[in-house]
Amino acid sequence: DKVLTELIEPYELRVAKLREFLEDVKPSLRYDIVPLVDPYGPSVTDPSLQCLVVSEETHRGGEAVNKKRHENGLPELALYEILLMKDPDHSQNEEEKISSSSLRQRLLGTLLRPPRQDPTLPSRPYVIGLTGGTGSGKTAIAKLLGHLGAFLIDADKLGHAVYVPSGPAYEQVVAAFGAEILNEDGTINRKVLGAKVFGNQERLKSLTDIVWPEMARMVKEQIGEADAQG
Repeated sequence: DKVLTELIEPYELRVAKLREFLEDVKPSLRYDIVPLVDPYGPSVTDPSLQCLVVSEETHRGGEAVNKKRHENGLPELALYEILLMKDPDHSQNEEEKISSSSLRQRLLGTLLRPPRQDPTLPSRPYVIGLTGGTGSGKTAIAKLLGHLGAFLIDADKLGHAVYVPSGPAYEQVVAAFGAEILNEDGTINRKVLGAKVFGNQERLKSLTDIVWPEMARMVKEQIGEADAQG
């Protein structure tokens, strides 16, 4: 559930920064940094622990820890609640507290590097591939690029167009998977086709070997159209 998990620093680097902070605050402080492999960590199994530092938003988590300790036959921990520091510079879309999530959001756009010049590629048109999981914002970013004048090529739409009766892969797909994948109107029933290929790596490869080259050709045609339009 973390915001921009791909920008979270490696565990070893975060441990090094935490150790440096603790030594700056109090060099004589004794501490043990333990990686968490579950929501509770050693807090529900270590009998030597006496106190758990929580905030207002994690207080219920502290109570859950004590419930687990009780189930494990361990004494409850004293819950010491601290106040969270407010971030006076937070934006409307950021948390009010000082937050690593907000810091990661501020990194967006700052990690971009200048385009790498490749002498084997033409300078125009400049092609950008926009990828990401469901809900990652691809559509919103595509709209922004479109408003800036970019020529948009929607791979999802091409993926549908390649299957229509006049599409470049239609006859090959029907020949490979049989007339039973067709609707009464002659269009390919993608649910029936999907049931045939998904879970069967050999059939799935047969389908992608037909469809992907045709989609790539359609993409190249649209790139050429974009180049012609300037």
